[in-house]
Amino acid sequence: MFQILVILHKQINSYMLSYEGHILKLRNRSIRAARSCKELRDRYDEREDGVYYLTTGNGMLYQTYCDMTTAGGGWTLVASVHENSIYGRCTVGDRWSSQQGNNADLPDGDGNWSNRNTFGTVESATSDDFKNPGYYDITAEDMSVWHIPNNLPLEFWNMEAAAVLRYHTGNRFLRLYGGNLFQLFKQYPVRYNVGSCGDRGPAIPIVYDHGDKESTRMLYGPSSRREFEPGFITFRAINYERAAMAICSGVKPTVGYNTEHYCIGGGGYFHPDQCGDFPSFDYDRLGREQGWSASREMTEAAVLLFYR
Repeated sequence: MFQILVILHKQINSYMLSYEGHILKLRNRSIRAARSCKELRDRYDEREDGVYYLTTGNGMLYQTYCDMTTAGGGWTLVASVHENSIYGRCTVGDRWSSQQGNNADLPDGDGNWSNRNTFGTVESATSDDFKNPGYYDITAEDMSVWHIPNNLPLEFWNMEAAAVLRYHTGNRFLRLYGGNLFQLFKQYPVRYNVGSCGDRGPAIPIVYDHGDKESTRMLYGPSSRREFEPGFITFRAINYERAAMAICSGVKPTVGYNTEHYCIGGGGYFHPDQCGDFPSFDYDRLGREQGWSASREMTEAAVLLFYR
């Protein structure tokens, strides 16, 4: 009995030391002044994926997730797009389109692609929308995008096997558009009736970290596959009904303009069957022309947006 108590005592002490070391490590992260995860990597040689503290140019302290391993690391999570209800049509929770209903008199919707609103917490970024000050504060060169299953706990995010799709850009394209999405969408507003189908924003080649062109194609419906080329990320696509969508993830529209079936986010007005953060990813459910719905994997995954 005495030996058992000794063993238990040692195990408890070991656990407490490990826990205290973990807390101390997190506390140390809070006193390191850096504006991005890239700066944490370069200045303090941080190499571990996880939650860190960053400081804006105005001195605001906030927490976010740093990917310190992909393609050299230094990627800062700045936002996530999470569809809380595929059955809703611009209802509460559709922060990346409109929570105010489908209304042509509110062409920008909530306008969160190009404003300084912030919402959510980093730990809930796969179960709710998330946007931190880094979205508009960090000046970056490239983006990384992760599609990972809804409600996946933060400690498993960096498991490649858990991802639906992961990729990054490598040509420093953000330098041409103000250094972040906040500035890019000032140049290419996500707004109803802002232009016609041909007035889309830039389409940027991507480097795959999980998946490839063929697996990207299969994440979308067979009818959608005829309209795009995989291997890109596209910004501010406009469909036939003149509704604007913010990001076409993994693809570039080429023919046809039914982008509501494979692009996310948007302004404040769509065709009544389309409105929401994933505007018409479930179209087949309506019982009309079939083959447009995105895969279940894509529909039930949060889209995490990173800068570097």
